[in-house]
Amino acid sequence: MESSAKAAGHPIHQQLIVFPLGLLATAVVFDVLRLLTDNDDFSVAGYYMIAAGVLSGLLAAVFGAIDYLAIPTGSRARRIGALHGIGIVVVVVLFAVSWLLRGAEPGYAPTTLAFLLSLAGALLAVATGWLGGELVSRLGVGVSPDAGLDAPARFDTGIRMRR
Repeated sequence: MESSAKAAGHPIHQQLIVFPLGLLATAVVFDVLRLLTDNDDFSVAGYYMIAAGVLSGLLAAVFGAIDYLAIPTGSRARRIGALHGIGIVVVVVLFAVSWLLRGAEPGYAPTTLAFLLSLAGALLAVATGWLGGELVSRLGVGVSPDAGLDAPARFDTGIRMRR
């Protein structure tokens, strides 16, 4: 099932998800480094990683929702897509609350609750990311109908959304 929202010939959602996943995972790494080194610079980096991850996650979610709405009702892909989407919303909420708990001063170590929320968000992101992989790799959501090992190159610079 080809994606409904594409840019440069590829699904926009699949292009965007690398940003929130990478940023939010890196925020947890910076939190751990802060705990190990007592260096407040890691707290500052984690703070801004979460902010950027939440914002980019919301943008990716818009295009994920567009693709989800194109999946036929009653299909396994629709059920997995719903779990994936709900899970990712929970991930973004967990990180957003963690970010809010850190306050306006990013230079301090996160509270235990803020750290645990980020850690829970990262773990849930692994599970929901797996569901996204199931949608693409096994169920073919967002995959071009002419995909294959010897498919011809196709580069389309236009952004279009189909319903």
